[in-house]
Amino acid sequence: MWLIVGLIVGGGILALIFLMRNHGIQTKWYDWVVGLIGLFLLLFAIQNYFGSQAEREPTAANLFLLVTGVPAIILLVIAWQLIARRARAG
Repeated sequence: MWLIVGLIVGGGILALIFLMRNHGIQTKWYDWVVGLIGLFLLLFAIQNYFGSQAEREPTAANLFLLVTGVPAIILLVIAWQLIARRARAG
């Protein structure tokens, strides 16, 4: 299953790069770092959520999703807003 997830994520990142190049959107190195940390944290949260659910620990699964999933989404939104604001300004 994680092979398929990795292929989808890799294809999505590649499509994002091509889309940004076609539209002339410039990024800084820290946009990529923040975005990749957020993406890895989100995948980590999802994997641990399903692992805890498989072990029949729904409370641990929900808390882990809350503790690691929310910061992951916040980091992804920060990266998106940095790029969007730079594109609007330039």
